Amino acid sequence: MSRKPANRRPAAHPPSVLFAALGDATRLSLVMRLSSGQPHSISQLTEGSHLTRQAITKHLRVLAHAGMVRCRQSGREMLYEFQPQPIIEMHRYLEQVSHQWDQALARLKAFVER
Repeated sequence: MSRKPANRRPAAHPPSVLFAALGDATRLSLVMRLSSGQPHSISQLTEGSHLTRQAITKHLRVLAHAGMVRCRQSGREMLYEFQPQPIIEMHRYLEQVSHQWDQALARLKAFVER
């Protein structure tokens, strides 16, 4: 039987999961609200929204699956907190892709200008 080391960092989420989670306007709005640094309850997150608590909860589950939101219980309420690490990893990924495209375009330019 194989055992994983207890101190091992969880695998990063693939960029496709992160992009899919942020590809919805409601989830993007939730991330913006949660990125203030303060935990929010479902009641706070539904304030001023036309969505139900159940709909907000479903969107929060998608964000939690992508690692961008963490949930913790405080008394009878569940509080949701933004986790920036997946966004940081996504930024690194986009920088890497951008660098690769810059190199490819530079090679194309050099080839065309010969």
